[in-house]
Amino acid sequence: MRIFVYHFNPFILMFRNISITSSGFALSILFLLIMCPILTTQAQSSIKDSTIAVHLIQGNYSVQIPGGDISDRFGVSSSVGPGYLFKTSRNWVIGAEGGFIFGNNVNNSDNILGNIETEDGNIVDLEGIYATYHFYERGYYVIGKFGKLLSWGKPNPNSGILLGLGGGYLQHKILIDHRDKTAPQITGDYLKGYDELKRGPAINVFAGYLFLGNTRVVNFYTGVDMTMAFTRYVHPYSFSKMEYNSGNFTDIIFSVKLGWMIPAYRRAPKEFYYY
Repeated sequence: MRIFVYHFNPFILMFRNISITSSGFALSILFLLIMCPILTTQAQSSIKDSTIAVHLIQGNYSVQIPGGDISDRFGVSSSVGPGYLFKTSRNWVIGAEGGFIFGNNVNNSDNILGNIETEDGNIVDLEGIYATYHFYERGYYVIGKFGKLLSWGKPNPNSGILLGLGGGYLQHKILIDHRDKTAPQITGDYLKGYDELKRGPAINVFAGYLFLGNTRVVNFYTGVDMTMAFTRYVHPYSFSKMEYNSGNFTDIIFSVKLGWMIPAYRRAPKEFYYY
């Protein structure tokens, strides 16, 4: 009985049978450039004993503490959103994440609608009764990130301290939730005069811990980050202050963050197959 030994990588076997001409060489280089990520992934070692390249799809939740100018209007809030990270075989990371900001801690809410409220702090609707409404914080952020994983080898070289820097965009506003819509004073375009909508570019720093398990079951990260945004008013006029909006603001958000990750990588193959 004859025994054949085949090398695992089928692309090497395929290229052995290609005669190199000028056009064939160009096509071969193009093919290699296209297939390079696949080849690199197939050739990677086990996650248990080597640093590997891995795609990380994540969902995150944060508790946010405001600072700077934003703390004058909002209190503690939360955010939730998706993200993506790519970790290289040298433990560099690059990616992006976004978050939907929500909260019900609106400071000094009694001065938002003060010029249209009654003496006892209510709004009369079209039916002559008090309208029901609530104040909330709403917003979002989008951040691109770049960083470094400092591994200490446990449970594997792909886990450790994660440090990152980023830049992106932040927006926040006051949401006046008037579900009955019986009071035209706080319905439709009139809300834009009260929502204090602000937006602007942001920078972000992060420090935390990244855990990638030896199996695909448990993979997460946790840490703290700070986002500093340089915002301006979007709407030109404030109905609350009865004046035109102006000025630049520095909004700071400190976050305690927890994220769950789904890793995408190929299992390390055996080097030889025997038939």
